[in-house]
Amino acid sequence: MRKITKSVLGATAVGALAFSFFSLSCHRVEVHGSADTVFAESPKNSAVEISRSDLGVLEALQSSFRAISSGVLPSVVEIDVTEKTVVSAASPFDDFPFFFFGIPNQNDKDRTRERVQSGLGSGVIVRRSGNTVYVLTNNHVAGKADSIKVKLNDGQEFDGKLVGADERQDIALVSFEVKSDSNIVVASLGNSDEVQTGDICLAMGAPLGYRQSVTQGIVSAIGRSGTQIGNLNDFIQTDAAINQGNSGGPLVNIYGEVIGINTWIASNSGGSVGLGFSIPINSVKRAIDDFIDKGKITYGWLGVSLLDVTDNYKDSLGLKGKSGALASQVFIGSPAFKGGIQAGDYIIELNGKAIKGVSELQREVGYLPSGEKASFKVIRGGKEVSVSVKIEERSNDSGSDNAKLWPGFFASPLTDELRKELQIDDSNVKGVAVSRVLEKSPAAALRIQNGDVITAVNDKKVTNLKEFYEALDISKNKEIWFDVYNGGHTISTGRYKFN
Repeated sequence: MRKITKSVLGATAVGALAFSFFSLSCHRVEVHGSADTVFAESPKNSAVEISRSDLGVLEALQSSFRAISSGVLPSVVEIDVTEKTVVSAASPFDDFPFFFFGIPNQNDKDRTRERVQSGLGSGVIVRRSGNTVYVLTNNHVAGKADSIKVKLNDGQEFDGKLVGADERQDIALVSFEVKSDSNIVVASLGNSDEVQTGDICLAMGAPLGYRQSVTQGIVSAIGRSGTQIGNLNDFIQTDAAINQGNSGGPLVNIYGEVIGINTWIASNSGGSVGLGFSIPINSVKRAIDDFIDKGKITYGWLGVSLLDVTDNYKDSLGLKGKSGALASQVFIGSPAFKGGIQAGDYIIELNGKAIKGVSELQREVGYLPSGEKASFKVIRGGKEVSVSVKIEERSNDSGSDNAKLWPGFFASPLTDELRKELQIDDSNVKGVAVSRVLEKSPAAALRIQNGDVITAVNDKKVTNLKEFYEALDISKNKEIWFDVYNGGHTISTGRYKFN
């Protein structure tokens, strides 16, 4: 395995930035009989004159980039895929609801056609076990491929096999077989937790099919949310040019270590505008083992419905200035339910680590192995409470049963604006507004509707979210009912009993 050591390359890079002088493959000539000027492999009559100290800095930096590229590119591959899709063929008789010239309208099944689509992406070799080589890439590159070709930097081609893929993180692992004496370069994986804004980085891959391409930039930001593309990860943002075909390729630091997997760009044109995003490598290190051992990633499951709350919410909950994630609802029988997490708990810590928001909590819980006990710190009724929860493995059905989601609706502060929208003129009406009642949920069973106002829980009046969630304490109440205001009338619901 070829590896660029931190000690050598780090010294080179630091030296470059510290303006130390390196004379690498250069010759010196006397100019104007006074100052030494260095030309890097230039003809004697070059018109460019640069002082020795200035050119030394540039030479050192260029030497570093050359060393990184030559050391890492052998582990970067191009991935060519084909995918079969079924499409409906258009018919000229679609607009006619009758038999025309004796030709009946064909049904959709008869008119379907199979189409083969080709795609291209990048990947990086992350492991070799005997004759089996493993390549990390994106799920959107290889996750649904029917055939995979892996092309190495030296031109060799191999038939690839999908080991495992995961949509939540948009990663996939591909393998191919080599001879025992094959010279395969495995990339060195860095520590993405150490990455900071401003760090120099290089993006590698096959943009638009141009194999073994390298672009250079800096880390523009860290911790960028992937919720807008439905991704579980936080992302490293970079201005190193990333284009179509770069997906799955590595983002590399100055030590030649992979710190991220290039995944997506923000662009109005479809081309690079300096807004590229890479999955931090620490987020997917465990996934490599999961793919090899199980063919899939296993996620931890807590069993709560999380909400990023607005300032109005925080004020009504007494959480002004706090960061965390609101467990607005809890699945009955889930790990959270068994461990004592309540609807309305504001989760601020997990295993001693402060939680900044929903996406971070989802990510951190997802990384927890099944069977592990996790320590949560929550704010409940204005007080900090510690809760221990035994995490379970997330399945495809986890969180899909609305009948177990308590209470089965989202509660909102009854603001002046919401009063106007709900046409509530009576200032004596106080409580929390109901929205997004879920089908088959406890709330639906109790006939609660969107636009209702909950004015009391178990005959105890509630005037804000803090009081509402305090009254929902199911450790003290084995059955719960609500007083509901709607259209000038207040009624009591039936009683929901917990088994």
